[in-house]
Amino acid sequence: MELDPRLHFVTATAIIVRPRSGTNDFEYLIAKRAATEKAYPNMWTVPGGKLVTSEYAKVPKTTKDAWYNIIEWLIKKEVMEEVNVEIGKPKYLVDLVFIRPDGYPVITLSYWCMYESGEAKPGKDLTEVAWVTAEEAKKYELIEGIWEEIEEVDEMLKKE
Repeated sequence: MELDPRLHFVTATAIIVRPRSGTNDFEYLIAKRAATEKAYPNMWTVPGGKLVTSEYAKVPKTTKDAWYNIIEWLIKKEVMEEVNVEIGKPKYLVDLVFIRPDGYPVITLSYWCMYESGEAKPGKDLTEVAWVTAEEAKKYELIEGIWEEIEEVDEMLKKE
């Protein structure tokens, strides 16, 4: 089956940050993907997920024909489903495109946000979660590029 080259999965991820108690450091929530995942099985990443029409179609439209801020909705929904935490307003960080092993191209919109509440625990398709500093994150088998995104947020926050 040949895929239409114009069609892509759209995903969004969240680098979730909170101050580390008793220090001047920040810590970031990372999660380990299950062995059954098509892309990056058993690797550590940040929470996120795919934009699925049947899910957002249940959300009231913002205008007669459109859903505004649907990526913010997606991130908040996926973070709650995947790691059981509530977050503040996501802020855009970077975007990337990759092709999954099964041939589907994926657009990923990466955001960062502040942790608000909830006890982090792995949801479906994840096996572990951890709060780590940017330095500690280097010890985990992260999907390529995730550590650099965490580092970018860490440097930005430390300048403020």
